[in-house]
Amino acid sequence: MTDLIEHLLSNTGPIAEELGDLFEPRPQQLDMAKAVTNALAQKTSLLVEAGTGVGKSLAYLVPAAVQCVTQSQRVVIATNTIALQEQLISRDVPLILKTLTDNIPSEVTPLVPVLAKGRGNYLSIRRLARASSRQERIFPDAASRKSLHVIEQWAYDTTEGTLATLPELDRPAVWDRVQSDASNCMGRRCPHNDSCFYQNARRSLENANLIICNHALFFSDLVMRIKGHGFLPHYDHVIFDEAHNLEDVASDHFGLSLAESRVSHMLAMLYHPRTGKGLLSAQAQLGADTDTIDVAIARVHQATHAARAFFDDLATLHHGFSRSGGRINEPDAVPNPLTPAMNDLTLVLKRLKDNATNDADRFDLASMAERSSDIAITAESLIKQSMPDCAYWVEITASTRGFGARVRFSCSPIEVGPLLDEHLFVEDKSIILTSATLATGRSQRSKSDPFAHVRHRLGCDKADALQLGSPFDHARQTRLVIDQTMPSPDQGQTYLDAIAQRVIEHTAATQGGAFVLFTSFKSLHAVADMVESELEMLNLPLLVQGRGGSRSKLLETFRNDHAAVLFGAASFWQGVDVPGNSLRNVIITHLPFDPPDRPLTEARIQRIKDQGGNPFMEESLPRAIIRFKQGFGRLIRTQSDAGRVVVLDPRIVTKRYGNLFLRALPENVCIDHVTACE
Repeated sequence: MTDLIEHLLSNTGPIAEELGDLFEPRPQQLDMAKAVTNALAQKTSLLVEAGTGVGKSLAYLVPAAVQCVTQSQRVVIATNTIALQEQLISRDVPLILKTLTDNIPSEVTPLVPVLAKGRGNYLSIRRLARASSRQERIFPDAASRKSLHVIEQWAYDTTEGTLATLPELDRPAVWDRVQSDASNCMGRRCPHNDSCFYQNARRSLENANLIICNHALFFSDLVMRIKGHGFLPHYDHVIFDEAHNLEDVASDHFGLSLAESRVSHMLAMLYHPRTGKGLLSAQAQLGADTDTIDVAIARVHQATHAARAFFDDLATLHHGFSRSGGRINEPDAVPNPLTPAMNDLTLVLKRLKDNATNDADRFDLASMAERSSDIAITAESLIKQSMPDCAYWVEITASTRGFGARVRFSCSPIEVGPLLDEHLFVEDKSIILTSATLATGRSQRSKSDPFAHVRHRLGCDKADALQLGSPFDHARQTRLVIDQTMPSPDQGQTYLDAIAQRVIEHTAATQGGAFVLFTSFKSLHAVADMVESELEMLNLPLLVQGRGGSRSKLLETFRNDHAAVLFGAASFWQGVDVPGNSLRNVIITHLPFDPPDRPLTEARIQRIKDQGGNPFMEESLPRAIIRFKQGFGRLIRTQSDAGRVVVLDPRIVTKRYGNLFLRALPENVCIDHVTACE
């Protein structure tokens, strides 16, 4: 099989022939493909850090496809971003299908790829028809009914019935009324079963041998699979791309979360107090028992008041913390009127369901009863802190408790590694993790294992590992500028003033085309306010995350304006691909350490202390190095890209640990130290 892989990916092979001038010979790609082939054949686990430009997707897709067709096995490929999924399914997989046809014997199993999406992405034809026929009774305003009409028009033309092609809605919550819902599914009794978008997708999934999905879908399935009822078909191998995000996604799915908006939306679907519209009103007008309907509406009112009290108490608790992270260390920190109120509502909804005269009403009411019960159980689990070894915290989406503030109560495992070791890295499957940033150093210079951090955090101590550098010529393409004249980040406003001055200087030097990366939105917006007028005078358009529309809209504007300067935090450090001259300057304002009061970070630090370890070296520093590598990697995306990365945090040279950040970067990067103000 290795010979076949080498042939397919060689400089004179069918993929090179198909790509023509677009093909670039990359020995690192072939090395990775061989390692993936061996892991698939032996059903072992593998970690692969492959620098930008290696061509990771083909390096794992080709061996995966060959495994599917020659061994009649099923491979799941999970990515973190939609952009990469779309690249795989629309560009890379068709290329492999075309080249395999002429290089694999006709009698082998054909390659059948499919893009798997969560059930909530699919339109339910039955629920749409039902919502349409009852729209005057269940939707509280004209804008909601207008959004329903948009969905109706789209439904006539869509072939796959997923959110990916749905036009933007004035009231996105309307989708909840028409999406496919497991608890509201009539299965084979549904008159639309044969044409159901979700059921057709399920049938395609069962027939596929190469399944592409996102991390969230995979871990949703894994959590359900642990309970005995996963929705993905049996698979033999899993390949995770963008695997540096894996721990966070797994932590979310092994934890619990209850948002104020989720509760208020569910109750408003039942009965909207201002308009009197909703499912219960529709039931009353259809002849349901009015006494029971009145009781149900009263229960909705009670649950609404209970929810308000519950989340207000959590918000008050949060505002009383001396720290800003919102971690709750003890159970029963506030009273819990929500669970009994939702339990009472659940009972009356079940009574209505039992008395319903048709299947459609029974399924609607059963679905709402299940939601109500789930809210009650989740609230009780969070308040009682019934999940062991978890961090519990409250977060508020607005800076004050004024109008529009929303509260969320969550918990996640402090360490997800033991769970993954038990449930993911099992002996009968090969699990392959790859990313441009998995290691915290370079193998040839590190005395210890550069993958030690990721091994511990993801529970894969026994996995083989391969570290491949980038094929790009960073000595020629990249200039790293370290500004040693910057004040220390702990100097507050003085540091922000210095950032603003340096951002103006460096963006002017490259005439824009710059990403300016921050570690907090507070600093980002403060500096944006300071530099906006100056950049405008320089004819450098300023794009600010959180102020100028969606992330995708900001990126589109940036790509189309070569003088633009984009201020970003969080998601802009990773998963952003801007090849060419549009991006020629990346400015890193802070070394990307997690805030120490972030609840999970705080809990992990305390756990390491309790075990006698060094939290900074074992937790904070490795995470910051990996994220720093992600930010650095935004600059060079192709062989022809060139530019500068500017670091404005002097700790990279003034602190002993600073050299570890530099050692983690690609070899031969040219470094300019700014030691005096120009």
